[in-house]
Amino acid sequence: MTTVSDDERFEHLLEYLKLQRGFDFTGYKRSSLRRRIKKRMHEIKIEEFGDYQDYLEVHPEEFGALFTTILINVTAFFRDKPAWDYLSAEIIPRILATLTEDEPVRIWSAGCASGEEAYTIAIIMAEILGVEAFKKRVKIYATDADEEELEIARHASYSERDVEHVPPGLREKYFILEGGNYVFLSDLRRTVIFGRHDLVQDAPISRLDLIVCRNTLMYFIAETQAKILQRFHFALKDTGFLFLGKAEMLLTHARFFRPDTLRFRVFSRVPGV
Repeated sequence: MTTVSDDERFEHLLEYLKLQRGFDFTGYKRSSLRRRIKKRMHEIKIEEFGDYQDYLEVHPEEFGALFTTILINVTAFFRDKPAWDYLSAEIIPRILATLTEDEPVRIWSAGCASGEEAYTIAIIMAEILGVEAFKKRVKIYATDADEEELEIARHASYSERDVEHVPPGLREKYFILEGGNYVFLSDLRRTVIFGRHDLVQDAPISRLDLIVCRNTLMYFIAETQAKILQRFHFALKDTGFLFLGKAEMLLTHARFFRPDTLRFRVFSRVPGV
C-alpha cells in the first residue's frame, strides 16, 4: 500500500481548489501558501490537508473564508507616502506630457483588494488634472481575485481609521461622512471600474499608461512572476510605467522593464520586446 505524503495531499488540495472554484494557486510560493492554509485549518481545528479537502466538499461556504485567508489583502490609502509623492510629482507629469489634452489616461490597479489604492490614484489624478478634466479623461481599472473585497471597494465606504493616512484637506475634498464612515464621492467613483481578474489566467487590460501593482507579485513564484510581467509589458504603451511595492525589486526582468527609480519601485517599459 502506497503512503500518500503530506506534500502530495497539499498538491491534491490545490488541484481541488482549481477544479472546484477556478482559483489556480499553483503559481503561488509554496511556503506562504502552506502557512496561510494551515492558519485557516487551525482556526477550524483540522490538522491534515486531506481532512480539510473533505471538509470543503461538505461545507462549500468554507471556500470564502479560505480565499480571504490566502489573499490577505493588506492595503491602505497612500501606503508608503514618499513613493506616491514621487509618482505624483515625477511620473504622472511625464505620462501626461505624452498625451494631448483630450486623450484618455488609462490606469490599471492590479490586486486592488478593498479599493484604497485605486482611490488613492483617483485622488492624485484629480488633484493634478482638476476634477472636471479628471472625470472626462481618466479611466482606472481596479481588479482583484477576491470578489468579497471588490464588493467593499465598490461601496467605497471606509472607517475613520481606514482614512487616517489621507491628508485632512484631501479627506474633506474627496469624501463625505455617512453614518460615521467616509464615503468616496460618487461622481468621481464612476471613473474607477472594479472587476474580478486573475493575474495568472486572465487576459490583461491593454493600451495602459500606468500599472499599479503593489506587494502582489511577491506572493508568486519566479516563473509565475515572469508570466505576469510579460502580460504587464504587453498591457502598457511604450511610454507606460509600472509602480510596484516596497517588497518587489524586478532586478531579474530587465528584458521587460528598466528601473526609473529603485527607491520607489517605479519601472519604465522596455519598448520593442
